[in-house]
Amino acid sequence: MNKKFLLLFLPLAWACGNGTLHSDATGTFEADEVIVSAEVPGKILTLNVEEGSTLKKDAVVGTIDAMNLTLQKEQVDASIKALNEKTADVAPQVKLLEGQLEVQQSQLKTLEREKNRTENLLKQDAATGKQLDDINSQIEVLTKQIDVTRQQIVVSKSNVSTQNRGILSESEPLRKRAAQLEDQLQRSNILNPVNGSVLAKYAEAGEVVGTGKALYKIADLSYINLRAYITGDMLPLIKLGQSVKVLIDQGKKDYKAYDGTIISISDKAEFTPKTIQTKEERANLVYAIKVKVKNDGYLKIGMYGEVQLNTEKK
Repeated sequence: MNKKFLLLFLPLAWACGNGTLHSDATGTFEADEVIVSAEVPGKILTLNVEEGSTLKKDAVVGTIDAMNLTLQKEQVDASIKALNEKTADVAPQVKLLEGQLEVQQSQLKTLEREKNRTENLLKQDAATGKQLDDINSQIEVLTKQIDVTRQQIVVSKSNVSTQNRGILSESEPLRKRAAQLEDQLQRSNILNPVNGSVLAKYAEAGEVVGTGKALYKIADLSYINLRAYITGDMLPLIKLGQSVKVLIDQGKKDYKAYDGTIISISDKAEFTPKTIQTKEERANLVYAIKVKVKNDGYLKIGMYGEVQLNTEKK
């Protein structure tokens, strides 16, 4: 256990005013600390963080030089663009074939009109059967040509589409890489993760850092927790959410009281911390509890406090 947050169990009695109050346990205050680290390697350009300053969640508090990442991203974007330029455009070829098809269909309509006219003349013995056969033969040939042209349009579209898919399939890994680099570029901005006060600063602008390098430590001190220990015979008298009194020294003989709420009760016993002086006391098994207290600005991490449980039977 971190010695900084080692908590003591020490039943005692003390006098306050005209009555005697019982303090069930003592301990030290702690907070949920967050160490903010560099997410990309590089030189710190700015780091607007000072110990004791208050920071908002998601505020940009600094930047890390990401020029190398920017150049990599530009290179990948250029590769994607080059692949797109290799793709074929089927539109001109299709337009040419469609124009040819329109001419053939126009010729077919002309032959069909000629066929009707010849059939009428044949009924009047003004035309021969051979003339009609010749027209029917031309219509048959032109119809087959129209079918071939239509097939050429379909095949052209299919071939170009297959060719383009093969080229563009190479761009998908590049797009994934570009997205990865973009994410890393965003991470070059140092975002503060929680509302809180800066407890320690580990780096300065101008330093070159690697991924995972600690930059500063922050904690939300609007609420602060007191960790203390109780004996097993007190377990049936407490529960989560129970209100308690938390007392801290205010001068040599006076105490300042805060309202607290039990937010955690250990589910297993442990030995009393070794800082208890007597061997008999150190042999006792105790349970850790955590009490949440609203901070008025006076409570500090590591400060000692006492817990008074409301264990009177109603």
